[in-house]
Amino acid sequence: MGKGSKRYINQIKNLVDWIMDKQLDKIDLASKVLTKAVKEKNTIWAFGCTHSSILTAEIFYRAGGLSLINGIFPPGMWLDEIPVTKTSRIENMSGYAEIIVDERNIKENDLIFLFSTSGRNNVPIEMALETKKRGAYIIAITSLKYSQQVSSRHESGKKLYELADIVIDNGAEKGDAAIKFEGFEQKVGPVSTISGATIINAIIVQTVSELLDEGITPPVFVSGNLDKGKEHNDKIFEVYRDVIKYMPYT
Repeated sequence: MGKGSKRYINQIKNLVDWIMDKQLDKIDLASKVLTKAVKEKNTIWAFGCTHSSILTAEIFYRAGGLSLINGIFPPGMWLDEIPVTKTSRIENMSGYAEIIVDERNIKENDLIFLFSTSGRNNVPIEMALETKKRGAYIIAITSLKYSQQVSSRHESGKKLYELADIVIDNGAEKGDAAIKFEGFEQKVGPVSTISGATIINAIIVQTVSELLDEGITPPVFVSGNLDKGKEHNDKIFEVYRDVIKYMPYT
């Protein structure tokens, strides 16, 4: 019993072990960059398309997470679109990323996390190109195995991993799904959300550790469902109001 579920859970365990063994140096490097951004009160962004946008949601306005993460959720990039197939078309529109970047005024010294497992589609690549043009620092979480086996859909021929300042491999297979059954061609069980969430949360936890080591109180959200959670979070909003872009400050 449970042979399929056990295979998937073991696959995830092995993948997390692989991340610990092969990606920890990159995770620690990304943490140092994020620590610097927090200390210098630079604006921090996160963006992904469709299923990769789940990672943006994972770290945005999250109890136990950094309050300074500004999630980018432009129209057409979330999975509430009807028909949902429209998201795949929008992800390959040329020029959309420039609009996104302009509207948010992403600028020099900003830090942006970009999530894309295949790293091949227009919008993630143009997000990298446009933010890089403006002087932002890019940390990408992508799959090198996947990306290096497919062609770019962008006119530049570039893929996300070729444009970022730091690239962290989420370890996903080509096509993302990881479990193959005999007699059934399509693999099942995508892994990129779990591996990506592991990586980005590890970066944040390490950043908090480094801030504490320097005697700095990290701007970490407390759950609003806990007593005095709102008061705690409101103080963070006030101290960091210049770099928190998702609140309607006047």
